[in-house]
Amino acid sequence: MSSRRNPKPSDPARRDGGFDTLRIRVKPNARESLLMPAADGDWSATLKAPPVDGKANAELIALVARHFDVPRAAVEIRSGAGSRLKTVRIRHG
Repeated sequence: MSSRRNPKPSDPARRDGGFDTLRIRVKPNARESLLMPAADGDWSATLKAPPVDGKANAELIALVARHFDVPRAAVEIRSGAGSRLKTVRIRHG
C-alpha cells in the first residue's frame, strides 16, 4: 500500500467531466501492492495477486480506490482488463 495519498490524480491523469482517467502499467505476483506515478507520465502498479480469475484486476481497483480515497465502486477498468497496460477511470463527486 502506498503511504502517500492524493485526493485526486495529479499530472498523469486526464480530466473528463466528473472523471479522471489513468493509464496504469501493472505487474502482478509482486511482493507488495503499490501504486505510484511513473516517469513517463503514466502510473505503475505492483500487485500481490496473480493474474488469474480477475484477482489482479480486483486488487488494482481496490488499490486505486484506497490511493485516491474513493469507493471501489467509483473505480472502473475501461480497457486492458486482460493486459498489463490498463486504462482506469475514477469517478469523483
